Amino acid sequence: MGLMELQNRLYDRMRHRDAFRAAADRRGRPDFSALEGHKYALLTTFRASGDPVPTPVWFGLSSGRAYVRTGAEVGKVKRIRRDPRVRLCPCTVRGRPLGPSSEGRARVLPADLEQPAEAALRDNYGLGRRLYERTAGSVGDAVYLEIAPSGGAT
Repeated sequence: MGLMELQNRLYDRMRHRDAFRAAADRRGRPDFSALEGHKYALLTTFRASGDPVPTPVWFGLSSGRAYVRTGAEVGKVKRIRRDPRVRLCPCTVRGRPLGPSSEGRARVLPADLEQPAEAALRDNYGLGRRLYERTAGSVGDAVYLEIAPSGGAT
């Protein structure tokens, strides 16, 4: 078992119980304005069975879209490649929801379109994020996710 897998298991055990309730909540806002001023978002992706999988993530906002950087081979990326439907809501580091959710559609950005995503993340976190990622938070092969609001609940 690799270091990343151990780290993910630890995060799964730490996840707040309300994260799973929020993941199932289909009410929400038509945009990502509820995320403004927050440092964490609860990103909910969906298994092939339709079961929601909530994951707290760092994010950035730009031009009405949300951006996330994550490992290229993690479960949420695999789920998004199969089903781009997602939900986002502001949350704590453990995933306790702090506001309403929004429906969206996610995609993995091609390398030539990553710069705006990185700029949005840098604007939300600054130097602290870069230092974290250079030490304990390195995700190895990383990808950027772009999430566009879908305009309401589905």
